[in-house]
Amino acid sequence: MAQGKTILVVDDEFKIVDVLKSYLEKAGYVVVSAGSGSEALKMFDKHSPALVVLDLMLPDMAGEDVCRAIRQKSRVPIIMLTAKIEEESILKGLEIGADDYVTKPFSPRQIVARVNAVLRRTSSEVFPVADELSFNGGELVIDNLRHEVRKNGQKISLTPNEFKILFTLAKYPTKAFTRDEIIAMALGYGFEGYDRVIDTHIKNLRQKIEKDPKSPEYILTVHGVGYKFGGTEREDEPEG
Repeated sequence: MAQGKTILVVDDEFKIVDVLKSYLEKAGYVVVSAGSGSEALKMFDKHSPALVVLDLMLPDMAGEDVCRAIRQKSRVPIIMLTAKIEEESILKGLEIGADDYVTKPFSPRQIVARVNAVLRRTSSEVFPVADELSFNGGELVIDNLRHEVRKNGQKISLTPNEFKILFTLAKYPTKAFTRDEIIAMALGYGFEGYDRVIDTHIKNLRQKIEKDPKSPEYILTVHGVGYKFGGTEREDEPEG
């Protein structure tokens, strides 16, 4: 599973770093570490890790700001380490781009298990954030810079929340999202609504982008979980 993938561990508690380094290396990972936010960003650029384990309490800058800075240039998975167990703190971390969280105190085996799980879930997604995502041979194009969606070359009018939901699902095509995760990652933890509002947004999106909304190709229902994206990225398709 690990196959020598590089993990960046960011924590100013060196005992935690040493323990995590030991366990992750035993699991087959290469581990680099940083004790501050500024050092973490330098190490990220230098080593291009496959995953970041990020403590939110750092001496020079907030872990949330480190997460935002990484998200500006990469979709690399990020696991937050936090002593905060309030739901708002966790949802805020997910909102700014973290993929998972672990609350302190934790067992090192738990971190290794989470790293393995997140990398399995996002194994095809460690690449810079694309300004434009193209699916099914260019049939559906999601332009993040212009906040614009085109179907067969025709612009589709989406509400801001519809665009955010579609873009979030499309960024992680292998992940099945719960409604709460869609709210946290697409709409933000300050969203005032309840999870079933997501169903209404999904229904509207299907009406706008699917050939047959009752038999969708792009926004799929995962029974017992929520929704996932079903389009195939253009670059993943074989040539010729």
